[in-house]
Amino acid sequence: MNGPETVVVGRVGKSHGLDGSFVVEHASATPERFRVGASLLADGEPVKVVAAKEARGRPVIKLDRRVRRGAALEVPLTSLEPAADGEYYVFQLVGLSVVEEGGETLGTVSDVAPGVANDVLELDTGLRLPMVEDCVREVDVAGGRIVIAHGFSGPP
Repeated sequence: MNGPETVVVGRVGKSHGLDGSFVVEHASATPERFRVGASLLADGEPVKVVAAKEARGRPVIKLDRRVRRGAALEVPLTSLEPAADGEYYVFQLVGLSVVEEGGETLGTVSDVAPGVANDVLELDTGLRLPMVEDCVREVDVAGGRIVIAHGFSGPP
């Protein structure tokens, strides 16, 4: 399975001030991605961060050129640090098959949503599963599947 060549680390949000700065929506948890001098791709085109600050806990940046609101901010996949054991990037989980212990297929991961206490696997079938140890028994990125415990897929 060939993965993406770039990874989305945020999106261009609403303007912040009059100088072209904007709030980064859905920002990566890695603040270095949005520091002055950082290189990103906006809608697939190279851009540089020329100003950076934080407002209400969210990154606010200005790029070396204007980009449209909603544009994806990406970095090359090769720039990512390897995930630690037991940790995964969201893009690695999207597309994996989700099966219950015993073999019943429940669907495919369409997104991983941040939750209050934990992230939530959103499946193409509408099922939402908590990313907690009691639910997720195994994540096999190479094998293309996630195994979950019985009892999390709803009533029998």
